[in-house]
Amino acid sequence: MNLEELRSKPARFIVGLMSGSSSDGLDAALVRIKGTGPGLAMKLIAHKHFPYTPWFRTRLLAEHMDAKEICLLNFELGDRFADAVVEMLKVAEENDCTVDFVASHGHTVAHYPPATEEQCGTLQIGESAVVAERTGLPVVSDFRPRDMAAGGQGAPLVTYADWVLFRKLENPVACLNIGGIVNFTVVTPEFDDVIAFDTGPGNMAIDGAVRLLTRGTKEMDKDGEAAAKGMVIDEFLEYLLSPRYFRKVPPKSTGREEFGAAVYLRDALAARREQSYEDLVATVTHAVAQSISDAFKRFIQPQHDISHIVVGGGGAKNRTLMKLLRKQLRGVNIFTSDQYGIPIEAREAIAFAILGNETVCGTPANVPRATGARRQAVLGKITPP
Repeated sequence: MNLEELRSKPARFIVGLMSGSSSDGLDAALVRIKGTGPGLAMKLIAHKHFPYTPWFRTRLLAEHMDAKEICLLNFELGDRFADAVVEMLKVAEENDCTVDFVASHGHTVAHYPPATEEQCGTLQIGESAVVAERTGLPVVSDFRPRDMAAGGQGAPLVTYADWVLFRKLENPVACLNIGGIVNFTVVTPEFDDVIAFDTGPGNMAIDGAVRLLTRGTKEMDKDGEAAAKGMVIDEFLEYLLSPRYFRKVPPKSTGREEFGAAVYLRDALAARREQSYEDLVATVTHAVAQSISDAFKRFIQPQHDISHIVVGGGGAKNRTLMKLLRKQLRGVNIFTSDQYGIPIEAREAIAFAILGNETVCGTPANVPRATGARRQAVLGKITPP
């Protein structure tokens, strides 16, 4: 099926893939999409999580990768992505539908957004040619570079999907995605009024602290259990909230180059080995919560009357983090995206299925006010089957 035939279909069945900066695994969503642009309608059919092994996750989180390792990981991830698509094809068959194409965010190994007098670039791996070869399906991938080529941050890109999914709500709403990195989207009725930005670290910091403190024997603070038992270390919290990024005015985006565990936490945690595991994890969790609430109060509330926040991403499962957000943002109703029919684990995979649909339809899907791009642009590259 060629591009024109895909565009002319009344509905397209798409497998969206997302491998996030937490590196815990791959999320896949099978969706049906009708239309494009403001008239786009999406229905989630199924979603699955495909966890990475601890060893593979360690490789993805490596502080330094040489060209050989990036090259090998690119194809290994392509195979893992293809495995996931094959499983989703079985799900599609069970639901009596035929997948038209795959939309893959890939896995970010480097992201250096534009800054004053600095070079910029972004790199996502997970070879689309491998996925296309093994599945016999077209693959839309590599969404970020086009926005950056137009002068944008290349992130956050889920902004467009948030607007498509939530713009019909009665009042403006803030969509909060707590993944490895946290981002906000303020969804308004008019597209030109939408804003979005990365607030800073999310699960990347909490999971990173857990791995460093347990020497890799634990990967995460499940449900925020350790954080709930700990006490905040004030001077450590002050340190964690000291990076200039938190005060930088949007548009802005960030990644593990600024907030990866090796950069943001390792030396600080090593200097505090005498303090309890629970207290250290609690402090990092409080720092994540406060950076989110501070960003909301500083960059959103002065311009927008927001009474509802819709939370997605793995961080929505962290009960302690969610409790802190509700405490720090009193007067704002905080819901999870599950309550709006969008499972928190599937939200980003759904978003990239939507972006892939717009690529196929030739519809621009970046949000210049969010990324700082000079203009709207059609994102992504298409690998034929």
